[in-house]
Amino acid sequence: MQVTSGRKTTRNARRGALLNTLVISFFLVLAMVCAWGVTPAQAQAQDYRFTAVRVEGNQRIEPGTILSYAGIKRGATISGADLNDAYQRIAQSGLFQQVDLVPQGNTLVIKVKEYPIINVINFEGNKRYKDDQLAKVIKSQSRKVYSPAQAEADAATLTDFYRANSRYAARITPKIIHRSDNRVDLVFEIQEGRITEIHRVSFIGNRAYSDRRLRQVIETKQAGLLHQLISKDSYLAERLTQDKQKLKDFYLSRGYIDFQVLDVTSSMARNRNSFFLTFKVQEGLSYRFGKITAASEVHGLDAKDFQAALRIKPGQTYSPTIVQYNVERLENLALAKGLNFIRVEPRVARNDRNQTLDIAFTLVKGPRLFVQRIDIQGNNTTLDRVIRRQFHTVEGDPFNPRAIRAASDRIKALGFFSDVQVTTKPGTAKDQVIIDTNVTEQPTGSLSFGVSYGVDAGAGVALSFSESNFLGRGQSLKASINSGVDNATSSITFVEPALLGRDLQFSFGAQYATSSYNNNYYDTKTISVTPGIEFPISENGRLGLHYRIAQDKMSNVDNGVATPSILTNEVGTKLTSIIGYRYSYDTRRTGLNPNAGVLLSFGQDFAGVGGDNRYIRTSAAAKAEKKVAREEVTLRASLEGGVLTMLKGDSRAVDRYFGTGKILGFKANGIGPRDLNATNQDALGGNMFAVARVEAEFPLGLPTEYGIRGGVFFNAGSVWGLDNTYGQTIDTSMHLRSAIGFSIFWDTPIGPLRFNFSRALQKQSYDQVRNFDLMISTQF
Repeated sequence: MQVTSGRKTTRNARRGALLNTLVISFFLVLAMVCAWGVTPAQAQAQDYRFTAVRVEGNQRIEPGTILSYAGIKRGATISGADLNDAYQRIAQSGLFQQVDLVPQGNTLVIKVKEYPIINVINFEGNKRYKDDQLAKVIKSQSRKVYSPAQAEADAATLTDFYRANSRYAARITPKIIHRSDNRVDLVFEIQEGRITEIHRVSFIGNRAYSDRRLRQVIETKQAGLLHQLISKDSYLAERLTQDKQKLKDFYLSRGYIDFQVLDVTSSMARNRNSFFLTFKVQEGLSYRFGKITAASEVHGLDAKDFQAALRIKPGQTYSPTIVQYNVERLENLALAKGLNFIRVEPRVARNDRNQTLDIAFTLVKGPRLFVQRIDIQGNNTTLDRVIRRQFHTVEGDPFNPRAIRAASDRIKALGFFSDVQVTTKPGTAKDQVIIDTNVTEQPTGSLSFGVSYGVDAGAGVALSFSESNFLGRGQSLKASINSGVDNATSSITFVEPALLGRDLQFSFGAQYATSSYNNNYYDTKTISVTPGIEFPISENGRLGLHYRIAQDKMSNVDNGVATPSILTNEVGTKLTSIIGYRYSYDTRRTGLNPNAGVLLSFGQDFAGVGGDNRYIRTSAAAKAEKKVAREEVTLRASLEGGVLTMLKGDSRAVDRYFGTGKILGFKANGIGPRDLNATNQDALGGNMFAVARVEAEFPLGLPTEYGIRGGVFFNAGSVWGLDNTYGQTIDTSMHLRSAIGFSIFWDTPIGPLRFNFSRALQKQSYDQVRNFDLMISTQF
């Protein structure tokens, strides 16, 4: 009995433990359900059927609009998921800040709380940009429904706007001010911050060229002395793509065919006001041209004439520009022979042992494709014909991809567009191609007002206007007024680059000038009009023809003595009618050698086609420039001269040469024949002049961003010859003058300045020297 009682007790204990476990589990589940806020009955899926739908809380939004968002039909059976979808549609409309769907028996109550209406939008803290500029950036508008999400998106858009303008430290915070009638004022609090500049640009992996040289290649610049006036020293991520391409073009044109920009990293300083930019490059080796041949794969076409047309010398540094130039020459030769659809493929054989590239310019038969039409878009101001004339291809011509790429380059070179995209697409037939040209216009005009200064002319006021795309016709119009202490000049110049749609440049210029130099005791007045035309006669040569009619007046000669001087005999007004020509040969027009260039010019003016003067004026110049020492040093040399030959009467001071600015180290009108009998010893000028100049420009070791370089120079030349001395003892002989010195070149936002410190080596006792000069820096 005792055993049986024990077994029962054990079974009862087990049953009690199981019952306790079930009770505890029930209460745990109940507690969890209560914690979730859902009753067991609510946890079960339900279907709803509403015979009525009521909207509450709406003030401006019509109930029908809200019901359309909900999409619930009266009397239809809907599930809990359908009810949730209705809620999502109403909430996502962006019109309400709170939405509740409350089933009340057979009625569904939609309770909403509308977003307020924006009363006004204000910008606070903005100084760099005006309110109307910022208002165009955002999407929120006055008298529209306020949306917090849209306000945050607008703040992000404004931040991107400031970053696009190099203000990466900008902070924009949207805030609202509650007004009556459920309205709010939306305020964007702006902390603009400073412009984020480029503190340092460095390069890794460059051996052939220094960081200083490569910084001259890219558009991005380091912040320098005048960094607040220079926009290119601010950080723009979009500019890095251009910089990478410029570096690649720079190295390729110098034979580095394996060059790569491996990476560009930018790190921001802690104060978020500057960036450190690093280009990681891989240069490779420089290659030269090896064996150059022309071959033909076209049946019956001999490559002999094409071989003779090639202009590449073995041993010359490889450049894609030179290859492209020769491809165009051969394809143009094929067209001249009446051969259409002939393409030239430059096939390159690489010789790594001697670092040369053998190129076989192979003539092949291209596909028979024709240009169906040329479409132009994006030119709101520029006329179609200005762009279309850059294509040497018209509708119906054989399609040549290289000719189209060359046209794209010519359109970019106009300077009228910030972006040019020339693409092709199939035409309406298999053998036709449509050329799409999309351009983005940019400002082409400028109006400037400033103060000028010259050592001789003193301080002056300058006002100028220029427009390189006048009325969208591709024409150039320039007008300027310059007034100094002793002189004043007004001029206007108009240029039509494509007269009658051809490569024929027409120009028209008019000038009115007066002068009264301190070291010349007489006054002059000149009024002139000069029309002209210019056209190419070879790849690098152009010929210009011009006509000039001018009225020159000399007056108020004060020689300080009773006896008439030479200048006294030249007082008066004369009308001069001139026809002339000028030939120029400039190797920079093809751009085949980026490190050197030669400019030759020769011209003559023939006065006597009417008017009072009869003479021939002949002038010639030869100038050359070359970069050496890894392109760190620039060498320049020039030789210039002129001869005035009178056919009737004697020359006057307004017609003769004075050598002003030709030889550094001397004052304006400081060399040549001089009237020593006059108290003021006026410079008389001469009928002939000749000048030779050599100089070198080199870095001074200063940071590139300062834009300061040094230079040394040597000048030699003379001014001599008079027709009549009127019995005066005047030295008209040719005496050589020379000077040496050093210069400081400074690239500033107002223009390139040049400071010259010189010493005359050879001079005459009556010459007037100058040991310091400040001038605008010019190259040929």
